[in-house]
Amino acid sequence: MKNFGFIKVASAIPTVHVANCIYNIGEIRTLMEDAAQQQVKIVSFPELSITGYTCADLFFQHLLLEQAEEALATLVADTKNLDLTAIVGMPAMYNNRLYNVAVVFRGGHLLGVVPKTFLPDDNEFYEKRWFSSGQGLAADCFITIGGQTVPFGTNLLFGDDEIHFAIEICEDLWVPQAPSLRHALNGAQILFNLSASNEVIGKDAYRRQMLAQQSGRCLAAYVFAGAGFGESSTDLVFAGSALIYENGTCLAESKRFSIEHQLVVSDVDVQRLNEDRMRSSAFIAGGDSASALGYRMVSCPMGERNYKDIKRVERPLPFVPTGVGLKDRCEEIFSIQVWGLAVRLYHTGIKRVVVGISGGLDSTLALLVCVRTFDQLGLPRKNIIGITMPGFGTTNRTHNNSVDLMNSLGVTSREINIKAACLQHFKDIGHDPAILDVTYENTQARERTQILMDIANKEGGLVIGTGDLSELALGWATYNGDQMSMYAVNTSVPKTLVRSLVRYVADNLVDGASQKTLLDVIDTPVSPELLPADDKGEIAQKTESIVGPYELHDYFLYYMLRFGFSPKKIFFLAAHSFAGTYDGATIIKWLRIFYCRFFQQQFKRSCMPDGPKVGSVNLSPRGDWRMPSDASAAIWKAEIESIGE
Repeated sequence: MKNFGFIKVASAIPTVHVANCIYNIGEIRTLMEDAAQQQVKIVSFPELSITGYTCADLFFQHLLLEQAEEALATLVADTKNLDLTAIVGMPAMYNNRLYNVAVVFRGGHLLGVVPKTFLPDDNEFYEKRWFSSGQGLAADCFITIGGQTVPFGTNLLFGDDEIHFAIEICEDLWVPQAPSLRHALNGAQILFNLSASNEVIGKDAYRRQMLAQQSGRCLAAYVFAGAGFGESSTDLVFAGSALIYENGTCLAESKRFSIEHQLVVSDVDVQRLNEDRMRSSAFIAGGDSASALGYRMVSCPMGERNYKDIKRVERPLPFVPTGVGLKDRCEEIFSIQVWGLAVRLYHTGIKRVVVGISGGLDSTLALLVCVRTFDQLGLPRKNIIGITMPGFGTTNRTHNNSVDLMNSLGVTSREINIKAACLQHFKDIGHDPAILDVTYENTQARERTQILMDIANKEGGLVIGTGDLSELALGWATYNGDQMSMYAVNTSVPKTLVRSLVRYVADNLVDGASQKTLLDVIDTPVSPELLPADDKGEIAQKTESIVGPYELHDYFLYYMLRFGFSPKKIFFLAAHSFAGTYDGATIIKWLRIFYCRFFQQQFKRSCMPDGPKVGSVNLSPRGDWRMPSDASAAIWKAEIESIGE
């Protein structure tokens, strides 16, 4: 199985005995063995992990330095059969100066040594008492350590043809221009920080913010290993903070203040990082200004990475905010929609809008956006003209919800039955109304759009589009019907997010009567209601039974557009995220339909109306997505058919 760009990395927090190198390498060895069993390919340990960080003036003792070097040689030899690369911290002599260094080794061989650049010398820190900075070293230095001579300097990149990593040490991260910025601009996708960051009130939160921001700024993974239990508590406390970030997101973390040693493991998606870097003009411009001259590439094989599974959370609903920030994120998205419409009304001078209300999720969200917009602009809600247009498939449930919601929100409510007009149209074009085909369905959609447009002209209003991002991706809209409007407020909101936004409004922004209706709308099956209801008068035409579950299509859409992933990788991720919900055959079935419809329906997106962008994925032909309508889907279809080979 392909690795799809994933590599397993780990941050290891051993317990230490200060100045007891033999004990310390025993802990390191144990954690390395554990990492190898978990298929980790690169594991990092804290700053000065072989000796302990808090040795203080013992660093001036020749015996300690000698024992550290011997311990390193023993550790390298003892772990030579492990299929992983390790990064450990220790003191090292070079040209009669002592350096705080990170040592990289694999398969019984040292690969390189990276010295700390910025040495703290204030408050509780006084590293300049013992160590020299690596900043002034020549670009081509070599150091002999542990019986081997290897590259030595702050200009080292390690890796193979696919993956590059680099190292900085503790304080290096805290300075205004951290070495990791330069490392990233010169090709390092994974950044390791060997640290002995102590604990004081508020520091943990600040440290997390820095790691999130630095990984995001560098478009990189950032693996942080902080000193833990066993370091001297004479004046400081070290809680053992292990954190793995990827482009601003925390993938894994340790339990702080743990007596036991810990190994924190996650999979880094290097392909995802590469895609972001390729698309980011800011990152490309930064790379152009950061000369690669002077960097040395150190060969470091990554071993076999044929993973059957990945150790990271890939949310099944990537568009939907989760956790404690759910309410704030929904408010932000809703506000962006509202602000877009408010600006459009302000610039056009239009004070009325026309919205088709079906009793479904999309038109409900569009109406809620209109209500909030008019409230903010100080316009009367009665200037919002909501029109329900019952057709051949309209059920009592959706009709009643449409009317009840318009009434409870205080907008102007109108009803125009389209059945007679559609029957007349069937007669005009010679269509048998007993034939329930695409003509039967699209006639209703276009009749509704004609009504909305004509009333908008009559009232001097703006037709508000209700279609969402998921429907645009699948082309699940009638061309020159509900595909068209004068301003589309839901244009970059996928179906899975529409539901969350409606629930947010129901829970926070409306009265009891509106809330009751909104909750029933949320529970109503998604349907265009263009085919007659069943014998019980309930919805017979259910969209997700025809085109597939929106949660899958939104997942496919996110990873296809946001990162440019191939169908095989998207399938691999979906099988991981939806394990226990959809089997592989079901995912492939709907993945095949997604790609077919996405390519076939581009012509509808090429002439879509204006609408506000709310997230990182959008299909506007004027902004985020430019695609020829006659592009071939052959290579994507072929890859789908080869899944499982």
